[in-house]
Amino acid sequence: MNMIETKNLSKTYGNFSAVSNVSLHIPEGSVYGFLGPNGAGKSTTMKMFLGLTRPSGGSFSIDGKHYPENRMDILKEIGSFIEAPAFYGNLTGEENLDIIRKILGLPKSSVSEALELVGLTQWRRRLAKKYSLGMKQRLGLASALIGQPPILILDEPTNGLDPVGIHEIRTLIRSLPKQFDCTVLVSSHLLSEIELMADNIGILNHGHLLFEGTIDDLRNDAASKGYPTDNLEDTFLALIDADNRRRGGR
Repeated sequence: MNMIETKNLSKTYGNFSAVSNVSLHIPEGSVYGFLGPNGAGKSTTMKMFLGLTRPSGGSFSIDGKHYPENRMDILKEIGSFIEAPAFYGNLTGEENLDIIRKILGLPKSSVSEALELVGLTQWRRRLAKKYSLGMKQRLGLASALIGQPPILILDEPTNGLDPVGIHEIRTLIRSLPKQFDCTVLVSSHLLSEIELMADNIGILNHGHLLFEGTIDDLRNDAASKGYPTDNLEDTFLALIDADNRRRGGR
């Protein structure tokens, strides 16, 4: 079963098409890697799932619930991390999460569990304004994970992390479906990062879906088109480059 499905989903701003007729199929219990260069339309798509921006066309359903009729029911099932998360600088990491906990009506233990998951327990009483960029990313991830929602939507969650932090967060994301029986949609502009945690991937460029399938499917697809397959980052770049040339070098 697909946990998230879109049909010709589109978003336009005036004459600019941010997302164009995208049909995604995100299987339940999987990590789905959403790939594309900066500005490809990944964040816009995720914002539509969260009701932060309205689609201009097409439709989507999440866990069998259709937007916009079931918008509130959909939101209750999603934990999200979109762009740079905003926190109250004069509150500690723990206090920031406690606000979210109260809004969601969760038990007090859920705060310490979320902090433990992302490796922030020892800094829980530090003011958020004194957190490094990497620590803020972790706190954002903790706010998405609190209450263990069945669907996680994570937009570039490893931004600003050092190599050790990237490895830790990647390992955590990879483990989430088994650990919490959830489905994860995670975006990145680096295929080399996504290939280490995703079961399926979708590649977006200029708002158009260029590819959807497994990493092996991508290799086979690339080989049939004569693209390099030894290094997946080169495969990804070749796919994007060919699409840009088809568009007249945009």
